[in-house]
This record gives sequence, structure tokens and C-alpha cells, in this order.
Amino acid sequence: MKVYRTSNGLVVEEDGTYTSVPSYDWDTLFEVDDLSNHLRGLLPAGTLMTGQEFSVVRILKPIVNQEIWAAGVTYFRSRTARMEESVDGGNVYDRVYEAERPELFFKATPNRAVGPNEEIFIREDSTWDVPEPELTLAVNKQGKILGYTIGNDMSSRSIEGENPLYLPQAKTYERCAGIGPGIWLAEEPLADEIKIDLQIIRNEQIIFQSDIDIGQMKRKPDELVGYLFRECDFPNGCFLMTGTGIVPPNEFTLEVGDQVRITIEPIGTLTNTVAKRI
Repeated sequence: MKVYRTSNGLVVEEDGTYTSVPSYDWDTLFEVDDLSNHLRGLLPAGTLMTGQEFSVVRILKPIVNQEIWAAGVTYFRSRTARMEESVDGGNVYDRVYEAERPELFFKATPNRAVGPNEEIFIREDSTWDVPEPELTLAVNKQGKILGYTIGNDMSSRSIEGENPLYLPQAKTYERCAGIGPGIWLAEEPLADEIKIDLQIIRNEQIIFQSDIDIGQMKRKPDELVGYLFRECDFPNGCFLMTGTGIVPPNEFTLEVGDQVRITIEPIGTLTNTVAKRI
């Protein structure tokens, strides 16, 4: 089952059938313990849509009042990349990769996030910018993972590499996070073989492509959520990006007009175009 926030209200997809439930408060999803059964209870009052009808509906970012947080250095490749970019050698990244406590940081407020097919920004004062495709957890207010979506944790590597204390500036700015398209409600634990696939397209040509299995993530979703909820309350729930294992080569940087396409099946594809704040 998948659930989307759209211009037609909430839409539930199950077994190839789409049902629109226009009068529904999105934040309520993050209050429910058994979300799948809750949504099935809404379907009789909804309106059936064909796949063609759904294809022309505008899908909005799946967030209203949720905070977005992120985890860092959860894949070995991410650890290596952070050490490579760091002016001082990056020992701090090596230590956090091996530590018991994960790196968690605040990423974005809802207004600084963008949804499918919207523009995502790179900073004007950065010279080295990359997307970070990440499995993203949708977590309810009780700290239970209710589903999964796709996140793009945009990163200014030139700023973070200059000094680790600049991390908030490298990570948090206008339109710094892509999220969507919908929330996938998995009935079973995620298989390690699920892939995150990244494509970067420039002038209609794929200039970078890579993928990674989520099984290569050192820290598991429940562990990350447990640390996040230790001393924080989220009355409207939250999203937690779980880190990236895909890092473009050091000579690569995003340019205005690039298209970033992240696919995680069976969640879907998140596509954003790169721009700068005017």
C-alpha cells in the first residue's frame, strides 16, 4: 500500500487501485498506530480513480507539519567521502562511523522541503554540491516507523569540508531537501536487496548513475529512530533520512538545470531539477 498527498487530497494506492479521500488531515497519518488498517477503513467513503486519472493528478510533497532529520556516515562509502572532502583529514567521520552513537542532525522544516518535479536548490556560496539519495523513514509521534519514502539530502561539500562545524550551513537552506513521491507502507521488514538508484541528467544525457543495496547500511532504521526519539518529541511525527552510500566522484558538482532522479522500488521515483535561489 502507498499513500500520496495530492492536489485532489489524500490518495491511497493498493493492488493497482487508486482511491481519493479528499477531506482528510494529512497530519492524522502520524497519529495512527496501525496505519494500513486505518486507511483501508477510509476507502469505502472515497472515490475510485483509474491509473490514467491518477497520472495527471499533481503529487505534493508528503509533508505538512513534520520535521525532517537526517543521519550521516551510515554507509562505508559515505565515511570515506567525508574524510576525502575534509581539510583536516576527517578523523571525526571515521570515529562516528565506528561509534555506538550515530550522527543525527536537523535537516529541514516543511517549507524548506520540495516535492516531486519541483526545483531543488544549490547554494550560491558553494563550489561543490551533490545530491544524497536516501531511504527516508516516515515516523509517527509514538516513534514507530509507519512507512518509507525517498529523500534527497542535498549537500554543499565545499562548505562542510572546510570545517565540520559548518554542517548546518552545508545542509540546511532554502529548498535543501527533496522528499516523495508518496509513503510506502511495508507489511514486512525491508529486504537488504532493495536498491537505491541515482541518475543525474544534464542536457538530456545521463552524466552519473549508481546504485546501492540498503543492506550495506551499517545502522538499521529502528536504531536510528531510537536515538532520534531519546530526548525529542514529535507531536506531528517526523521524517528521518538514513544516509547515503552513493557519492559522485570528487571532480563532479551539480549545475543549474541538472535533473536528479532517485528510484527506490517499490516506493517509486523522486525527480527534481537543480536551481539557485534568485
